[in-house]
Amino acid sequence: MAFCFFFTLSAAINKQDKSRVHLSFIMMASYTFSLFMDITTAAPHLKLFIFDVLTIAVIFMWRIFLGRNVPYCFYYLIVGLGINASLFMSMYIDNTLYDNWDFWWLWMLYGFLMPIIDITMALILIINKDLLKLVWLIKRLKTSSIPKPN
Repeated sequence: MAFCFFFTLSAAINKQDKSRVHLSFIMMASYTFSLFMDITTAAPHLKLFIFDVLTIAVIFMWRIFLGRNVPYCFYYLIVGLGINASLFMSMYIDNTLYDNWDFWWLWMLYGFLMPIIDITMALILIINKDLLKLVWLIKRLKTSSIPKPN
């Protein structure tokens, strides 16, 4: 995520809109702070869940206070961190609460999705394109949920 921050910083030097720089800084700070977490202690998945939820909260606060222009990466970060947080909570429940250490499909899903989601978030921060049409889908669902007058 540090690469994303420095790339967006250098790309936005002469631009008025610094929203991608702000979001990449938030993600870089979140990932950097999570590196200092001791994963050998009890419940590392719960701690990672808390990191993701706090990062989502900081991104929403950024949106409320500074986000005049909302880039595509805002939506991808919220969805990606939400999926990551739910996977971390699932692993916490499975490992800590149920004391399950046998491999099953949840572990495979966790191991497969986690890096893909992280790479997708970093890629969208860099290129700022709606590659997976997530923003299009969100806007489409918003307009379809609004009742039409008779």
